[in-house]
Amino acid sequence: MTFELIAQARTLQGTGASRRLRRAGTVPGIVYGGEAAPVAIETNHNDLLLKLKKEAFHSSIINIVVDGKKEQVLLRDYQMHAYRPLVLHIDFQRVDATHELHVKVPLHFVNEEIAPGVKLNGGLVNHVTTEVDIQCLAKDLPEFIEVDLSALNVGDSIHINQLKLPNGVKLGHHVVADSVVVGVVGKGGSSEAAEGEAAAAE
Repeated sequence: MTFELIAQARTLQGTGASRRLRRAGTVPGIVYGGEAAPVAIETNHNDLLLKLKKEAFHSSIINIVVDGKKEQVLLRDYQMHAYRPLVLHIDFQRVDATHELHVKVPLHFVNEEIAPGVKLNGGLVNHVTTEVDIQCLAKDLPEFIEVDLSALNVGDSIHINQLKLPNGVKLGHHVVADSVVVGVVGKGGSSEAAEGEAAAAE
């Protein structure tokens, strides 16, 4: 999926200026990284909020157009109001086609309902993690990584090093390869996945 975001460079900065921007329906932000200097921007709030509600926006290359100049960026951070649907600030990082990205992408779990442990034995799927840290070039960045549960029985689990990564994609440097991603547990029972989740919580 391709996203495009229209923005304008902003010259006024500071808390007061940011507050005025928000009252005017725009969100202050910054574009940084690469060889160019950081650029303070502002963009339409409602358009941005709609895009933030799309999962793929958080792990896709975004074409941002600042005063007519297009750049490719990744969403790196954003701040929301404590209880209102209001975006307070947003950060984008420029993408270099020749350098690897380090980014978290979501996991999409499929075939849960036909897993033998669920369909035949009444087990429950236990999701230990829902995203994974990867490295790849911008051209190889996946929107998500699919995890097939169709072969899992009660007590079975899938580890991070068992994920089927797309071509050109590898796990991030600090990923623990044998950590559990998902498992099937018996009702009232435990599994390796549940134990892994408890250990992670500790």
